[in-house]
Amino acid sequence: MEKPLAADRVERLTPDAVRAHAPDGLAALLVDAVDGGASVGFLAPLGAAEAASWWLRAAGEAEEGTRDVWAALDADGRPVGAVTLVRTGTANGRHRGEIARLLVHRSARGRGLGRRLLAAAEAHAAATGLTLLVLDTQTGSPAERLYRGAGWTAAGTIPDYAADPAGALRATTLYYKRLG
Repeated sequence: MEKPLAADRVERLTPDAVRAHAPDGLAALLVDAVDGGASVGFLAPLGAAEAASWWLRAAGEAEEGTRDVWAALDADGRPVGAVTLVRTGTANGRHRGEIARLLVHRSARGRGLGRRLLAAAEAHAAATGLTLLVLDTQTGSPAERLYRGAGWTAAGTIPDYAADPAGALRATTLYYKRLG
């Protein structure tokens, strides 16, 4: 495993920062994930404009207080990783959140950025009163090792839950983690 670069930093982005990074860095990060086969809600080929549009919607959700966004930034301030935390809008679910779109650019993998992004989102969730986090990931994906290593528990697997970027239906494993 490569060592983290001293310049790599993880920070929570303001809605304006998400908007500023959306057209280039965040869009490129999402396109790279889909090109690399990550099942993150999009089919290949994913265009930069569609990816940027998703991040602009995420910025709006951040402004509304329903989504928080963190980025791993390289020495030049470019996003090389990101994760979001989505809060539920239901009265009976205010104690939980969902980790969504944990992405690390293929060129930045092996530096512990995924673990650092996940830890930042978890710490913020706990500090803001959330006691339960959930996420889903493609069964058998490399992300499963990260989640299990970070103390997440598999709750079950659903066959043919989502299409991978090539359009093939794949199983998805649901995970949860209790905080505090």
